[in-house]
Parts: sequence; structure tokens; C-alpha cells
Amino acid sequence: MELLDKLNLPADIRKLDQKELTQLAGEIRQFMIQNVSKTGGHLASNLGVVELTLAIHRVFDTAKDRLVFDVGHQSYVHKILTGRMDRFHTLRRYGGISGFPKPTESAHDAFIAGHASNSISVALGMARARTLSRRDYDVVALIGDGALTGGLAYEALNDAGESGERLIIILNDNGMSILPNVGGMARYLSRQRLKPSYAAFKRRYRRLMEKLPGGQQIYKFTHGIKSAFKQALLHCSMFEEMGLQYAGPIDGHDLNRLTEALTWAKGLGEPVLIHVITQKGKGYVYSERTSEVYHSVSPFDYKKGVINSGGSCFSTVFGEELTRLARRDYRICAITAAMASGTSLTDFAAKYPSRFFDVGIAEGHAAAMAAGMAAQGMKPVFAVYSTFLQRSYDMLLHDVALGNHHVVFAVDRAGLVGGDGETHQGIYDVGYLSTVPNMQIYCPASYKELRDMLRHALNQTEGPVAVRYPKCGEGRYTQGGAQRSPVLCEGSDVTLVTYGITVNDALDAADQLREQGISAELVKLGVIRPIDYDAIDNSLAKTGRLLVVEESAEDGSVGMQLAAHAAARQLPLRGLRLLNLGSQFIPQGTVEELRARYGIDAAGIVRAAIDLCGGDTAAPEMDPSPAAAEEPEEEPAAEAPTEEPAEALTEETAEEAAEAPVDAGVSGGDAGAAS
Repeated sequence: MELLDKLNLPADIRKLDQKELTQLAGEIRQFMIQNVSKTGGHLASNLGVVELTLAIHRVFDTAKDRLVFDVGHQSYVHKILTGRMDRFHTLRRYGGISGFPKPTESAHDAFIAGHASNSISVALGMARARTLSRRDYDVVALIGDGALTGGLAYEALNDAGESGERLIIILNDNGMSILPNVGGMARYLSRQRLKPSYAAFKRRYRRLMEKLPGGQQIYKFTHGIKSAFKQALLHCSMFEEMGLQYAGPIDGHDLNRLTEALTWAKGLGEPVLIHVITQKGKGYVYSERTSEVYHSVSPFDYKKGVINSGGSCFSTVFGEELTRLARRDYRICAITAAMASGTSLTDFAAKYPSRFFDVGIAEGHAAAMAAGMAAQGMKPVFAVYSTFLQRSYDMLLHDVALGNHHVVFAVDRAGLVGGDGETHQGIYDVGYLSTVPNMQIYCPASYKELRDMLRHALNQTEGPVAVRYPKCGEGRYTQGGAQRSPVLCEGSDVTLVTYGITVNDALDAADQLREQGISAELVKLGVIRPIDYDAIDNSLAKTGRLLVVEESAEDGSVGMQLAAHAAARQLPLRGLRLLNLGSQFIPQGTVEELRARYGIDAAGIVRAAIDLCGGDTAAPEMDPSPAAAEEPEEEPAAEAPTEEPAEALTEETAEEAAEAPVDAGVSGGDAGAAS
């Protein structure tokens, strides 16, 4: 790394000639490939923006100017150029540098990123703050074509064009080709308008027209003629109709043209969008061939390009089971928000293309669309990461739950996800889903339970149902789930309550506690809404102590709900302890490191149980209080089935079924609309 090791970055970038810049770009790519192959991370997107990031740093000073990344998958080159190269081996590791922009890491990081489509909104806010505070800095938003499938981006574009603010939006188009490059004349005109002489003439012409009597009317007239001519040739009216100056398409790997375009935009003093075309995965042959595979990678052999698939996990089991169920029922549809591969729906899409819908980065739209499909008798399954389902909260309430529509939410990456850090930890869905009326929440702890619960959610429930499962594979618990809240091991000293894969640590903890003379009763909740309070009350009548363990934020957690239940029923508990992730953002690190750090692993459970028992393990006498005895009992939820539903439909019986009343899987008031 001849240049990378000796340059004072980013300042020295402006001093390099074309040959040296080309060499530097190659060294950066090699450095990223070697390092990301050890740490894992988002590789292909960063390989595609090397020249673009170099051009940005040649024109702007990101310590003062504000560079706002959308999502942040493409921020690695920026991190390397801004003093973090020596720490790059700690990428995505606990205590290391984040895989996303993070202002606490560097003054060069303007804003935290992690979710898509918000960069233009944030950048416009920064530009308006600059104007109001009378400060002088440039604001640049870097957004990918994929993020433009999110509606928030268009809300921001519309406002930005009307604002008149000095704002530069770079559209990094590496796949969708949103705006066509229509021939030699279009390319010629695009090049002409980027020349400094053209920009200088335009500014002088505008100032002159503002001073002349009737000049503004003349300017509007000539500008209209020019716009009409340009629209016919460049086909870029969408952005310009929003009030944005447009330049492009530009080769995103041509440093000279990129620098020229950014310099032009900087001097323009108004909202401008620069459209660049890049190749995702550029410079690494394996990534160029299959950029989608190298979008986000685990550690791999970079010399051979071998990526370990990792084998089965909850996601793959979900995809297999949904595809199998869809073969028997034509009403089952799958929806994803640009995550077909991540949610293991590629096989479903191949086998049932007419029933597979990838809506792009538009989770709110996906939820509302699913409600519409359910209202007409279909069985939509929206497979979505927990961290992205947050964006659908209004639609969960207003469109799905209010009408009690039967939509199944397959909540992937529920719980800790590790290396992606704060913006991606799936630790909030328990809290916010529990606030949605009519919502049922299933938490499979094994592959068999996932299959059973998915089948049950589709065929034996009404209304909205969430089936939440983690990113990893199953552990020592591999049983199925006909019972909602089985007691996995009986005890007399303390009641351990948990759900999902945390049951594996709880089982290990119960074994260790037994060796230390503490008898723990382990209650595993298969459904956390509604909660099976009877099973827990029965256990507490024996132990008198409650320890709730969950891989979730504390607010709205199951533990908080159980504590409120115990207080409302005046249960004479001798001890209560909630083990969860608290009310804080959880940084990156391995899942094992994070569980240990926040005390929800087996060792943490053992410590908490010993502390809770305090050496006194005599089982108390517990009688329900009069107030508790008068409380109505919760109605038990239906048990997960063990056989295929008899009423399952096939493609061949669709016409016959359409002529008969629809009742299977359609709730209350929706049946009339579906029949």
C-alpha cells in the first residue's frame, strides 16, 4: 500500500495527479477486500464508490462540509480516507469502528445512518440550519438508486427543489438505471453544462436579467424554452420539475468528470442532483460477477472468493416452510421490502412468481398492501427484518389492526444481530408490537416450532399475527410447540421465564443452578401476546421468585408486563428480577459478546438467580389474594397444530373455491368482501 501508507489523508488527495489517483483507488480496493474478508461487512457497495468518494474529498472538506450518507453501506472508503485506516481491522467488532457513519467516531461523519431513504431529508435540514445560522458550509447527500424506492426520498426531493437551498444530491445508480442515457446529443449537452465557463455564464446572465427592467420575465421565457429543449433530449424532467438542477448520467469511475461535476454543483448555489453510474463490486472479479452475494458478507477467503453459506438458520427454515405451505393453498402470498434473499424468499419467488411481491424499500407500503390483500381473502405474509418493521408502525395500527385483517408478519432478525450495531438490533419489536390491538406474537425457539407456528398463524388464527425469530440457528432446544407455555424443568426456588432462543441459555443456567443447590423452574413462553399468565402464576405459587430473561429492550418487554401483572394481582413475590437489554442502544459486536456484556447469557442468569434467592431457598406458601381470585382468567390461545389443515386449497381448486363462501383464514367482517 505505497500511497495509502504515506499520504496525509484526506488533505493530500487534492495534490495527486491522475496516475496517482488511479493507483490510490486500486490500493483502497485491495485494502478493503483484504480487511472485510476478515471482519465481514458490506463489500460490493463500497467497491463501487471508490472513485466517487475520492472525488467528493477532492472538492469538499468533510470536517466542515456535511456529507450525509443514505443507509451508510457505502461509507467504508470515507472512513479509510478520514483517519480510521489503522483501526479498520476492528470494523463491526465490539469496541471497534462501526460499519455505518457515526459522528462519535469522527468529525468527518455528519450523521448516523443505517436505514434507507432519509439522507435528503437530513441534508435539507442541515442546509436550512446553515442558512438560519448564517454559516458557510456545503451539504451533500449521497443516496443510492435502491433508496429511491422509498417514499421518504420523494417527499424530501419535492421539498428540496422548492427550498432554493444550496444543496447537492448525488444519486449513485448502480443497478436500476432510473434515468436513461438517450444517445450522443444528451451526453454532449450533459458535458457542456458541467463546464466552468457554462456555470459562470449562467450566473452572470441571471444577475444581469435581475437588474434590467423586465429582465425577470425575459429570463423565465428563455429558461422555459431551454427547459423544453432539454426535456426532449435528456428525459430528466422529474427532478427538474421538482426544482432541482440536474446533471448526468456521469461515469462514476471517471475521476476527472466526477470532480468537474461536483465543482460545478458547488458553485451553483442552488439545489442540484448529480446522477452517477457506478458498478457495484468493481475491482474484485467475484463481486463483479455476483454483487448481490457480496453485498453483505461474513468473513471469507478473498483469494478464492469462497463465502461460507453458514448452513440452515431460522430464515432458511421459514422460506422452506412458507414455500411448502404455498403449494397447498393458492391464497398464500409473500411480500418483501427489497430483502428477498435476506428473508429466504428466493425459492418462493421462483416457484410462485405471481404470488411474490418485492415492493422495494417501502415497508409502510408493504404493510398497507398486505392489509388490502387480506381484506379480499388472500393470506399475505410480509417477511421483514425487525429493525425495518419499525417503519410500518402507523400501517400496523391503522391499516392492519383496525380492521383486524389477517396478515402474518414474519419478523426476521428479531433480537441481537451483532455486527451491524445500533441501527439494526431487532430489540424493539416486542415493545411496539405489544401496543397494537388484536396483534398476536409467536416466538419459536426451534426450527420445528417455527414450522408449527407459521402453519398455525396462517391456518388457525384471525387478525394480525407476528412470528418473530432470530438471525442465527437453533440450539439445544429442538422440540415442537403444541403447548403454549410448557414447563421445561420443574423447580421450587425460582421461576425462570423466557421465550425464543434465549431458552437455550436458560436451560444451561438451570443445569448450573441445580449443581449449586438452587432448584429453578423454567417456563418457556411460545406466545408472548397474549401471555399465558396462568402457567406463570402456577409456577410462582411454588417458588415465590420471578426471573424474566429476554433479548429485548426493557420498555414494553414481557418482563415489564409480568411485573405489572404481579402488582395488579398483588402476588406476594419474595423476589423479582428482569434481565433484558435495558433502555439503551446496543453497539456492534458478536451476539455472544453482547449477551455476556448485558448479562442475559447463561452465566448472567445464574448470577441473577443466586442473587435473587439470596441463600434462602425455602419455598413459600402462596394463596391468591381476594382481588386476584376475582380477576377474570385469560382465554388460552389455540394450540399449534401438528397436522396439515384439511381445508387447504390448491391452484387447481381456486375456481371452485371462489364460487363458495370464503371462511378459512378470513376474519369476521372481511368474509363478505372476500366471497
